[in-house]
Amino acid sequence: MLTSRPGPSTGGTDAPAPDADGYGAPRRLWRALDRNRPPGVDAADRSWRSPLRGPWLTAVYGSVLLVALPLVIVTGLLDYAAYGPRFDQAFPSNVGWLRLPTFDWPTRPSWLFRVTQGLHVTLGIVLIPVVLGKLWSVIPKLFNWPPARSLAQVLERLTLLLLVGGILFQIATGLLNIQYAYLFGFDFYTAHYFGAWIFTGAFVAHVVLKLPRLITALRSRPLGAELRTPRAATRPEPPDPDKLVAARPGPATVSRRGAVGLVGGGALLLAALTVGQSLDGPLRRTALLLPRGRQPGPGPNGFPVNRTIAAAGVRPEQTGPGWRLMLRGSGRTVTLDRPGLLAMAQHTAALPISCVEGWSTRQTWTGVRLRDLAALVGVADPAAARVSSLERAGLFRTAVLAPNQVLDPDSLLALRVNGVDLSPDHGYPARVIVPALPGVHCTKWVAEIDFQGRADD
Repeated sequence: MLTSRPGPSTGGTDAPAPDADGYGAPRRLWRALDRNRPPGVDAADRSWRSPLRGPWLTAVYGSVLLVALPLVIVTGLLDYAAYGPRFDQAFPSNVGWLRLPTFDWPTRPSWLFRVTQGLHVTLGIVLIPVVLGKLWSVIPKLFNWPPARSLAQVLERLTLLLLVGGILFQIATGLLNIQYAYLFGFDFYTAHYFGAWIFTGAFVAHVVLKLPRLITALRSRPLGAELRTPRAATRPEPPDPDKLVAARPGPATVSRRGAVGLVGGGALLLAALTVGQSLDGPLRRTALLLPRGRQPGPGPNGFPVNRTIAAAGVRPEQTGPGWRLMLRGSGRTVTLDRPGLLAMAQHTAALPISCVEGWSTRQTWTGVRLRDLAALVGVADPAAARVSSLERAGLFRTAVLAPNQVLDPDSLLALRVNGVDLSPDHGYPARVIVPALPGVHCTKWVAEIDFQGRADD
């Protein structure tokens, strides 16, 4: 284990002297860097005076991230899988060897995507104070000189750079995306996907390198005793090899209990402002970060809308009495108007609809089962179904449904919601609703459904 540079006396105890073998190969390089210190490095080193910084506090924040970040990573990858990469409709579609194993996204439980996407977005927001607290606790490491004393430390610093840069990039672009503020000038989906893999690689490497020290630091001080220690009794930790402890600590202005409480309180506040967007009921009023508003309007159609009919460029005359639905399959074509669809057997299901930005809501939908529409064109065992909208532009004007999504008994071409006709913004005259399907693939203003049979696969 490496030792730190000698430091001034703190509390009557000198920091340990550097070991003669403290440098790894190439030793001459690290020693030359140490002898030629850039201007301001020593001043910066002396400026970090908080007695709170040290391995224990860093490990407390780090242990929270160690548990929570894998959930963010896994739910993000699951959400990507929900978009159907095997149909080339997940974004980005061309990811090379980073492509996930292909499988048909399940329709049960019907709230699956609501949970994965809601957890991904909400937990990502809630962790922001913990990430900032962790960065504050380790910021003196950015001013260590020399920046490394061995090739192993070079690897550690590289993973730290990718880790910090990666998580800040993911947080910043994610927050802008859920607020529909595309200020970054590049495709969010592509950047977020590849950025996630870079961050994940750095996170795994960092955990492998630092987990032993995290465990040692947590064991160095009892959590309960430390959280009961008041500000007046707060003392610096002993000097550590990573130089997290201040060389000349000043008096404590807050206890470690206060620092942990500040971060925890910030996380709870963000949770209160966010979690309601994934829930129905009174908590939706507290979701001040909900991008599409907490009160989308009165009546049965009064729930969030991601893309309005005006934004989609669908003209009112396209959805009027002249609207027709075209069904294709097995070389056959069937055309239906809305009265014809209403004359078919109707099915009602209470299903959530969930958006990639994190909001979701559960409503009661009524319409014709997709498998009944497939049977009209002679496709009893569909391999897929391509649904096309009246919308003529946009990434999600078409969506391909997997066989299990077409055949699920609650998969509908919905005509009504909560007992009334769909509003124009919610997809009138007809829209798709499928259990556990991402909202953007629940196509609105449906114009055509092409059912592909197994023999056509």
